[in-house]
Amino acid sequence: MKVEEFRQLALSLAGAIESAHMNHPDFRAGKKPKIFASLGKPDVEWAMVKLTPEQQQVLLASDPDVFQPCSGAWGERGYTNLYLPSTKKSVGKMALQMAYENVTSE
Repeated sequence: MKVEEFRQLALSLAGAIESAHMNHPDFRAGKKPKIFASLGKPDVEWAMVKLTPEQQQVLLASDPDVFQPCSGAWGERGYTNLYLPSTKKSVGKMALQMAYENVTSE
């Protein structure tokens, strides 16, 4: 998956907007727009999705070449990095949908 494909998928979700946080593009949704995904962390080939710890464990087990926990406490809370060059579009779309639903249901 390319960065632009990830961006387009994120923005295709109802009410999603692009913003920036700590010099990285991010994607927000919900009544008080909360970040559900971002690009460029730890570098330009990576993205992040806000999963639950349980969702994270399932995805890590299913595709360790794509998914890895973010570092530190963020990773323990479910924040998960995706290695975009190894991510199939269908997998990226599924992870974005999960993250989007996590923040819009809060």
